[in-house]
Amino acid sequence: MGVTKEKVEASLTSKMNPSHLEVIDTSGGCGASFVVEIVSEQFEGKRLLERHRMVNSALADEMKEIHALSIKKALTPAQWDQQKESNNTPSAS
Repeated sequence: MGVTKEKVEASLTSKMNPSHLEVIDTSGGCGASFVVEIVSEQFEGKRLLERHRMVNSALADEMKEIHALSIKKALTPAQWDQQKESNNTPSAS
């Protein structure tokens, strides 16, 4: 069997201590492809490329079996709060 969604979640939780984490297995259950949305204080002061490298590094063992990893969001808690606020603000018509 491949890598499980729970294994990806456990690795990211233990290494990055996220305040929000969403992992979606897009491979149909074989563990070959995942989409990740992660919010962590460890991203403070880091550029997007550095954040993606941090996620890939946290999943180094799993990446040996994962064929595709899409990091949909890698945000700081402040960016996450700001994004939630802007999504909840009704648009003026």
